Amino acid sequence: MLLKYGTTELALDLPETIPAKVISGSSPRALADPPGSVKKALQQPVAAPPLPETVTPGETVCILVNDATRAACSEIFLPPLIETLESAGINKKDIFIVFTNGSHRMLTKSEMVDLVGAEVASAVAMYNHDCRDMSNHIDYGLTSRGTPVYVNKMVAQADRRILTGSVVHHFFAGFGGGRKALVPGVAGWDTIQKNHSLLLDERAHSGRLEGNPVHEDLLEASFMAGGGFLLNTVLNEQNEICGVFAGDMVKAHLEACRLVDETNGVYLVNPADVVIASCGGHPKDINLYQAHKALDNTIRAMKPDGSLILLAKCPEGIGSENFEKWAAKQLPVRELEANLKAQFELGGHKAYTVAKLLQKGKVYLLSDLPADKAKLIGFIPVSTLDEALSLVYQGEKSPLTYIFPRGDRCLPVIGDPSE
Repeated sequence: MLLKYGTTELALDLPETIPAKVISGSSPRALADPPGSVKKALQQPVAAPPLPETVTPGETVCILVNDATRAACSEIFLPPLIETLESAGINKKDIFIVFTNGSHRMLTKSEMVDLVGAEVASAVAMYNHDCRDMSNHIDYGLTSRGTPVYVNKMVAQADRRILTGSVVHHFFAGFGGGRKALVPGVAGWDTIQKNHSLLLDERAHSGRLEGNPVHEDLLEASFMAGGGFLLNTVLNEQNEICGVFAGDMVKAHLEACRLVDETNGVYLVNPADVVIASCGGHPKDINLYQAHKALDNTIRAMKPDGSLILLAKCPEGIGSENFEKWAAKQLPVRELEANLKAQFELGGHKAYTVAKLLQKGKVYLLSDLPADKAKLIGFIPVSTLDEALSLVYQGEKSPLTYIFPRGDRCLPVIGDPSE
């Protein structure tokens, strides 16, 4: 079988003597008419008036759009969204896009065009969000958990905001999408850092919203900044739109989350001796910072002290100087956690979560990262998939093996779903 690796694919050929099972979600069919489904969702939103009834001619409309680290099919849903706004009397000159970079790097102009499509890129203004430029943020005060809420000034001052993006499981916010377009998507560095410090709470994990302090803090901050109308997609394993959800920022998002659980959650009776996982290729393995999410998902399916092979090309390297700096300390997990509790730092949280995962067994990393950097973080670097296979299966007798073609999406749960 072929596994995605960056923008290419690698062939995986296991001996018939190895009991292997491909693990995937239900991967529903793509919508037959995505643009039509978008228009329908905007006219019949969840717990909100139709979008045309919420805007007034002459108002400015800010559309928040995913950055290059996430697939959302923005190029498909933006044309019908803008067409719907125009039909309601909004002039294209009053519509602008801000990319929800969060703490990630700025996008290039060509990346912007790729994300929204040439037609939209030529019709409306597009801007990067820079979380470190505090002169371009508005201060909304503190959340009940003490998070300072700074939001991009252009976004905050728009008459209307439309929060777009895709919904997937998120390793500490529960789910992506929804409120995350606003906070942390276009929030200030201090906002993101304080909110993400809440991931040290054991209730902050994938698939959980209720009682999750990260999610609840994000939601509170987003409401403080004015919230907005939601347009979220759910994609199948082929990155095709299989669901469109529009309307109330909370209730429409919850409906999308339910579909994500139904399509991406997989129950497995037993954990495997060996797990082979692809991140799903670009952009989910654009750097190690993003590829970690596939590791967080798929290592759940591995036995304690098992082996996992992670296919993550990482053409942009580790993806965070702070991640690398904290990893270089090579501290025990408990000490990393103590240091983060004493003084939380973005990037350090990623070093901690990766180190915590790597305690569970051997993780072989196939990537473009230099071997010394991979070792520094705690991985066992390999230069080819065959090398990884020879190391993992050497001396093993018929180890149960799970293969995840889309480790970024599939969330395995060990146990009986009826219990």
